[in-house]
Amino acid sequence: MVRQAFLSTRVVLPEGTMRATVLVADGSIASVFRGRMVPDGYSVLDFGDLCILPGLVDTHVHINEPGRTEWEGFATATRAAAAGGFTTVVDMPLNCLPETTTVEALELKREAAAGKCWVDWAAWGGVVGDNQAHIAPLAAAGVAGYKCFLIYPGIDGFSMIDEAQLREALPHVARSGLPLLVHAELSGPLEAAAAGLSGADWTKYSTYLASRPDEAEVSAIQLMIDLCREFQCAIHIVHLSSAKALAMLGNARAEGLPITVETCPHYLYFAAEEIADGATLMKCAPPIRGKVNRDCLWEGLLTGVIDLVASDHSPCPPEMKRLNTGNFQQAWGGIAGLSVSLPVMWTGLRRRGLALDSLARWMAEGPAKLAGLSKRKGRIEARFDADMVVFDPDVSFTLTAEQLHYRHAISPYVGETLWGMVKHTFVRGHEVFADGTFADSPMGMELRR
Repeated sequence: MVRQAFLSTRVVLPEGTMRATVLVADGSIASVFRGRMVPDGYSVLDFGDLCILPGLVDTHVHINEPGRTEWEGFATATRAAAAGGFTTVVDMPLNCLPETTTVEALELKREAAAGKCWVDWAAWGGVVGDNQAHIAPLAAAGVAGYKCFLIYPGIDGFSMIDEAQLREALPHVARSGLPLLVHAELSGPLEAAAAGLSGADWTKYSTYLASRPDEAEVSAIQLMIDLCREFQCAIHIVHLSSAKALAMLGNARAEGLPITVETCPHYLYFAAEEIADGATLMKCAPPIRGKVNRDCLWEGLLTGVIDLVASDHSPCPPEMKRLNTGNFQQAWGGIAGLSVSLPVMWTGLRRRGLALDSLARWMAEGPAKLAGLSKRKGRIEARFDADMVVFDPDVSFTLTAEQLHYRHAISPYVGETLWGMVKHTFVRGHEVFADGTFADSPMGMELRR
């Protein structure tokens, strides 16, 4: 039996940050003690004043394999995850070929992932216009839940779902007991906005922002609240960008509806007023909005209306971002930032004078609960997997492309000065990343719900 004792003066536990010893036996946490307490037979890993956080969980990652590994892939995405302190990722069901809308497609994904993953992973299934018969089989096959789009997702093989189709699908989702993750924008407000932009200059960020008004999100979220109330199934709003929806979401939660919400690091770090024209690396959907909106999203996190933070890592080859033309209309809408989500979030917290403890709640415990992994992931606690990240919150650095580690080293964060650096990442007690280097071989496994 392999026995390890992890020590630090700053271990982030569910009850707070404190000096502690984490005893690990064969990849699981055996016990946690305040202070220093190392029994005989344990190898000691003493990290001094560096922080030990629970391994982070990212429930919104586009890995794109099989079928589009020229965009990303299991090997590169999970290496980037390990470098960023993530020990579990959950893969989105679109941008791969075939899309994960059937059990057969899920099995192809599993074959593609075999032997390539540096961290643990799970899969979301997809709910599209015509796959209601596949919802229950996907649940039986072990997906963590489902993802759907209320607008065209930019991928022809993953069709959007309208209200009538939602009403056909939701009874199946409710019976599964799994959450439905929703890209919440409606096409009506988008079409109305587009009608007023004839002849507009699409190299201007203001044009792109005007094309994705708050109302598209707000109306979609109101629809999902109404359907959540009617069908009593778990609904999760992904990548919330509009703070105008916070009040209605708060009211829905107060009503006891099973609805949860995430936002993303880029909505909490960047602001529309700071985005240069032609800066298509910043394009995502929904869009990055203004400074006041950003501050309100932080408030939503702090008050608990927003449950968690996920990266929405959506990579693509550089040419798809239209860096040569700066045309927001033509550029791929997605921000890649899996390996830097932790320092980006810590930088934002530090600027606001807030403590590190919140990150464990928003980026480990909350996502683990959403994905049905809350009995083994997301906390430093006895009987949990020994997933931990050793983090230095007191160092700053200027991000370079070489520190990204995913397939295409492009990101709007390159050149930003960030606080906090991942020093070591452990998955089930195995060190998979240490000071810029990776383990000799991948050892991540699939987690089936």
